[in-house]
Amino acid sequence: MNRPTGIATAEYFAEAARWDTDRVATVEHSRRIAWRVAAAGWVCALSCGCALALLMPLKRVDPFVIRVDNSTGVVDVVPVFVGAASMDETVSRYFLSHYVTVCERFNHFTAESDYQECGAFHTAQRNQAWYELWKTSNPKSPLNLHRDGSRIRAEVQSVSFFKRGSGVADLAQVRYVKTDLQSDTTHAQVTRWIATIQYAYAAPSNDLKLRRWNPLGFKIVEFNAEPEVTVEPTPAGAASSMERRP
Repeated sequence: MNRPTGIATAEYFAEAARWDTDRVATVEHSRRIAWRVAAAGWVCALSCGCALALLMPLKRVDPFVIRVDNSTGVVDVVPVFVGAASMDETVSRYFLSHYVTVCERFNHFTAESDYQECGAFHTAQRNQAWYELWKTSNPKSPLNLHRDGSRIRAEVQSVSFFKRGSGVADLAQVRYVKTDLQSDTTHAQVTRWIATIQYAYAAPSNDLKLRRWNPLGFKIVEFNAEPEVTVEPTPAGAASSMERRP
């Protein structure tokens, strides 16, 4: 049996060392590739997340109505109002009557819903005044005035429209009756009011809940309500007696 010489042994160990070195280099190379792939995956995921976050403000839901003609069967989509057309007085009369009826009444069972619904008809400035009126720290808040369980019912009597000298028709006067019903339901106090209202039409809200209450973008700009002063008629007999006095 021939034994390897010293030179052959040295070459063998040198080749073995090179093999180990190549193996370690291969593992390190694979590891670097794996880290690069993982980093690229994280960069891609973060980029997708940022893109979705930037696209979120553009997401919206536009409700639409599909109309079918009963005679011809033709299907078309009813166009959505965007606040650019002028409204007939009949539509404005409805919104004014509805606003006064809902926003001038008070009932503990519907107070929260009425508060939110009235806010759907307010401009930003009017909404701030509405918040200041309703907050519990205000002594004149309906929540404080009717803490005893009483409630208010509002009933519109008439709606009149006025036109400014410039020709703009954005003013209305609403006469209505407020009935204060006490908690024992045996006593009711009736008062008459006149509200002078400035209104306008804007683009409807994109919020589906607000749009359900106010689909045409009707806005209350200013609202001033005052008690109506009524003059009691003089009895005919009293007037005749006054005339006969010397």
